[in-house]
Amino acid sequence: MANLSYKHFTLGVEEEYMVLDPVTRELKSHEQKIVVEGQKILKDKVKAEMHQAVVEVGTDICKNIEEAYNDVASLRGNIAQIAGDLGLWVGASGTHPFSHWETQLITDHVRYNQIVNELQEAARSNLIFGLHVHVGMEDRKMAIHIANTARYFLPHVYALSTNSPFWEGRDTGYKSFRTKIFDKFPRTGIPDYFESIEAYENYVNLLIKTNCIDNAKKIWWDLRVHPFFNTVEYRICDVPMTINETITIAALFQAITAKIYKLRSQNMNYMIYQRSLINENKWRASRYGIDGSLIDFGKETEVNTRSLIYELLDFVDDVVDELGSRHIINHVARIFETGTGADRQLAVFREKNDLVSVVDYIHDQFLAI
Repeated sequence: MANLSYKHFTLGVEEEYMVLDPVTRELKSHEQKIVVEGQKILKDKVKAEMHQAVVEVGTDICKNIEEAYNDVASLRGNIAQIAGDLGLWVGASGTHPFSHWETQLITDHVRYNQIVNELQEAARSNLIFGLHVHVGMEDRKMAIHIANTARYFLPHVYALSTNSPFWEGRDTGYKSFRTKIFDKFPRTGIPDYFESIEAYENYVNLLIKTNCIDNAKKIWWDLRVHPFFNTVEYRICDVPMTINETITIAALFQAITAKIYKLRSQNMNYMIYQRSLINENKWRASRYGIDGSLIDFGKETEVNTRSLIYELLDFVDDVVDELGSRHIINHVARIFETGTGADRQLAVFREKNDLVSVVDYIHDQFLAI
């Protein structure tokens, strides 16, 4: 295929960071000061989130993975600098190791007030930090096809992102406990299969008509055709600890999108699996990260998770050079070598037997390459 075919797979990366008290290492309300200062430099690339101890950032629309890397690195650098000037720290982990959500303040904003009023304790306790990757899409019909197919690969990439082993001072036994917390929200998790974009839009319109939601942004699935942008939005992952991990995951999602697009344009398709089966793999990825096994539904057998991720790399191999992302995707090998963020957090805890040291490590890794 001509190189031109891959031009529209633009990237947008959104990350949620935790704001920390450098003395107690607890989560700390920054009273939106980081957002106010950040917007002077970064404009609308920095936003408030529902909890005041969270800062959300989003890149520009990036033409390729290099632009995305530079933008994420710049955002992290600027936010760390602004936080430091305000006497605060920032870090990237799917959950804070020991802070309790009950003591954290909610941002006073109409949208967040509505969500808390409706979802109550589920919303107030939703003190988690995720990564969202948008991949550009020219056509919404193609977008729903890609979303349907890409669902199968969500647990593979999610396993690489696992970065939330602790919750409220306890080792949860999960590599990613973040999704267990988010499961309390309605309209979360692996989405259903939709036979067409019209079927998806009919579903959304029915929810709006019956006052389940006021707009499609309240559909919080692990993957969605974005309601307002021409993107497929991948939402399953914990926020990764380092810049490189974030960009590796963004590159993988971009490559999966491009490969499914390529198959479709050659009148081929990848097998579609039902939501309940994909959920089995999501649970395994949440529990064991890259050190467990996932189900190969084609072979109807358990397979080592790392082996299945290598199969995924083989699957996308013929598009990564077109996308210019091979050097980034090669970083998967380093994640296998050093472990995911969760593995590294647990290693620090085993060595120090102290969750404060884990927070220090998360903070130290924020700008690590």
